[in-house]
Amino acid sequence: MGGSTWPATPDLPRRETAGFAKGLDSQPVGAFPWARPGNPLSRKGTTVTEPSPDGRIRRRSRRTRRIVVPLTVVSAIVAGTVLSGCGQQRDEDVYTVMNSSTDESYHRWDGDTLKRCSKELGVTIEQQSVPAAQLMTKALRMASSKSLPDVLQLDASEMPTFAEAGGLIPLKDLGLTTTDIPEGIVDFGSFDGEYYGAARTVNTLALFYNKDTLDKAGLEVPTTWAEMQSTAKKLTQGKRYGLALSAGGAEDGVFQFTPFMWSNGGDETKLDSPEVAEALDYWKALLKDGSLSKSTVNWTQADVNDQFMAGNAAMMINGPWQVETLNSKKGLNWGIAEIPVPEAGDDSVGPLGGGVLTVPNTGDTEREKMAAKIIGCMSGEQEEISYAINSWMVPANTKAADIWRKKTPELAALADQVATARSRTAKVGAQWSSVSLALQSAFQSALTGESSEAALKRAQQQVTSGN
Repeated sequence: MGGSTWPATPDLPRRETAGFAKGLDSQPVGAFPWARPGNPLSRKGTTVTEPSPDGRIRRRSRRTRRIVVPLTVVSAIVAGTVLSGCGQQRDEDVYTVMNSSTDESYHRWDGDTLKRCSKELGVTIEQQSVPAAQLMTKALRMASSKSLPDVLQLDASEMPTFAEAGGLIPLKDLGLTTTDIPEGIVDFGSFDGEYYGAARTVNTLALFYNKDTLDKAGLEVPTTWAEMQSTAKKLTQGKRYGLALSAGGAEDGVFQFTPFMWSNGGDETKLDSPEVAEALDYWKALLKDGSLSKSTVNWTQADVNDQFMAGNAAMMINGPWQVETLNSKKGLNWGIAEIPVPEAGDDSVGPLGGGVLTVPNTGDTEREKMAAKIIGCMSGEQEEISYAINSWMVPANTKAADIWRKKTPELAALADQVATARSRTAKVGAQWSSVSLALQSAFQSALTGESSEAALKRAQQQVTSGN
């Protein structure tokens, strides 16, 4: 097995930028048998064409999806690294930040931030960018070879797995505070009561709508489920559907299902509850009405945006990472509102998305302290504002968010949605990956004919059994 190599995968079509992550095809499988072809833990599928829920851009191609790594394997690798200490000689004035900024724009924005922080802190900070779907596996390879970066940006839904394995240092132990950060965003970067990940910006989902289409039909922007179902049905004409959303069998679809599940009082601790079934039944009702395309079960969030921009959907559920693309289409007069709720007066509870900056447990205390200072600089008020304006996200810091709201009034509804949003891992921690896989299977089955109750009962059994 030691002589095995990673199977070749097609390169992502993307703009080339110096410093981008190198291909991983030549890396040995050795310590990572779960990623080999044929292993049930290596999940194959058609690729996404847009940012994942963390807001990072992923280009169109056929390749493997994000690998789900068992916690026991993560624990074994990380524990070995921590116990044996640092294994790589490092330049004492050179620090590395590893992230998933493989898109040219994001890579440049992060590079600009790191240049400013390098100057402020008197050190050299280098950026290493890895495709989002490969970041966790890459980090584990680096842990195995004792060469972890000084700062590791993880998707917030993956952070608990690394933290539970002992691979991260609590940020408060390194002098960072949560002053002016809303409780929901603190929870977003926390595991088991400890604050491990600092968010610079966050995102969530909202209802985007074509203003001209609704005005022409004499319809108001819906605020409740009943209103959205009625409005979507009236707007469904010819090749145009009233609503588009992603119900694809990946994290995108689960991300889009959570606001319906949570706003109806359901949650991930009991997938077979009546509240979760009602949310799934609502999606089924939209399909039955013809207001959603049957292709919904295959669409990513980028596909949803494509349909909206092409005039094939009057409304869509999507995130702020689509704004730049929406603004590129001349004549598209779009608006944004909170996602409708079951009944008037209910809170619209969406999922917080985004990455968090963490300090890996390398055993080198002095470098870990400097890594925390780098995070403090990257998540400073002005840096958050600049990054949020560039990326159409919402600053994590309350003071920065107030300034951002004034600069981007067209996204005010998004800031309101963030105010009630919560983390996917807040209640189940590292078990979220199991919950997500079970939900993916459940709503794919239910939307293609099975009853919601049966699909969700099986999903809960899957999570409980760990299979």
